[in-house]
Amino acid sequence: MALTFRKLHPHFVGESSPVELRKTHDEETLARIRAGMDEFAVLVFHDQSFSDAEQIAFGERLDGRLHQGTKLKGAIHPLVRTIPRSLRRSLYLASHQSRIIDWPIPEGRLLLRDLMEHATQPEFVYRHAWRVGDLVIWDNRATMHRARPFDDAKYRRELRRVTTLDIEQPAFAAAGS
Repeated sequence: MALTFRKLHPHFVGESSPVELRKTHDEETLARIRAGMDEFAVLVFHDQSFSDAEQIAFGERLDGRLHQGTKLKGAIHPLVRTIPRSLRRSLYLASHQSRIIDWPIPEGRLLLRDLMEHATQPEFVYRHAWRVGDLVIWDNRATMHRARPFDDAKYRRELRRVTTLDIEQPAFAAAGS
């Protein structure tokens, strides 16, 4: 049976049909996951039992290259991006953005604030209700994410992160760094 996704949110987020990702090696299923990312930008997979090595291997199968370092200081990103496979345009917004290149700082910061306020309206927010074994994949080029407060003295949790590289880099990203 082919992998399918059910929409969880009016604007984005898809939940997968049952699949065991650590055993997923066929290109057809991996292509369907990539297409789901292009359509939904956030995918939720339940009942995934990964070891560290299996999660890394899945990330490599899905997108090829993994990010091996820490968040890059002074990185330059376009404000509007085109996602290569879907050709969907998205705003690149993040709480750490400080300015818009070639704009006066006050005007750039006002525009960024206005865009962030728009993007974080309740109708554009998805809050995941975590359960053991959940794997959530999001496209940093088309979504924002943030951690929520967590009482780690009361509850145990284990979080692991694998970050793939954006193969389609904008032409000007390397310049000016």
